[in-house]
Amino acid sequence: MSIEGLKYYLHKRGGLFFFLASRGLMNRMSDEAYLKKVFKYSLGYELNLDDPKTYNEKLQWLKLHDRNPLYTQLVDKYEVKKYIADKIGSEYVVPVLGGPWDSVDEIDFDALPEQFVLKCTHDSGGIVICRDKASFDAEAAKAKLRKRLKRNFYWADREWPYKNVKPRVFAEAYLENAQGELPDYKFFTFNGQVRLLYIATGRNSADGTKCDYYDENFCHLNYVQGHENAPVPPEKPRCFEQMKALASVLGKDFCQVRVDFFEADDRVYFGEFTFFHWGGLAPVDPPEWDETLGSWVTLPERSGS
Repeated sequence: MSIEGLKYYLHKRGGLFFFLASRGLMNRMSDEAYLKKVFKYSLGYELNLDDPKTYNEKLQWLKLHDRNPLYTQLVDKYEVKKYIADKIGSEYVVPVLGGPWDSVDEIDFDALPEQFVLKCTHDSGGIVICRDKASFDAEAAKAKLRKRLKRNFYWADREWPYKNVKPRVFAEAYLENAQGELPDYKFFTFNGQVRLLYIATGRNSADGTKCDYYDENFCHLNYVQGHENAPVPPEKPRCFEQMKALASVLGKDFCQVRVDFFEADDRVYFGEFTFFHWGGLAPVDPPEWDETLGSWVTLPERSGS
């Protein structure tokens, strides 16, 4: 780890704990004990698992007690495609161009088109985008993905659905809109009812990712979490109502889940399911929103520990 990386950890509240956890030295802690520590360091108050009220608290409760085996398929970025095709239709699935491969050395770059995306099945952030094959650095891409394949995403925030996802890589079609961008449209569903969404813009830009939150009628909200708002709020996507309806269908079997979509060439594509928004560990501004979202979650019966 670089000196800058070490400084990053040591300047955080609970920095030594997070540093040791990043080295795998907290893996023997139980999920509950670990989450109580991380929650207090991240949000500044004690995690109440006996009577959770806030959204972030309820997400920790769900990590521990809502262990539906289906979730492992749904967070697998390759295997989820079969589920989506069955639920809403294959036309909403981003086409696969190759794989899945157990090793990056199996990737046949010559067989891939001029533009493509490489993704890991098992984590968040394990992605490489090729916009121009002539200038694409295949060795750098393989080095990044090889490192990601060794990582079990579960250990960071104890998001248990990721624990048993098989780490693989696959190639997917490259998508963009008319402006050469690909915003994310992320719908929060509660037993299938869309109550909130946000739009992520500016990924990979010099200014960094921006996130703007809206209610189900597309009214911009005073809500900030993880990233600041864009200087100019994004416009309502042309396929907004279609995405909203699809999110309701996909979310109806779960007490809460975030359903993500892309819009490209006036078509909607499924992005991913997120069962633990920001891991349930990111402060909300203003903090009242944390309680509001929490009030929308009706916790199920315990299904695991």
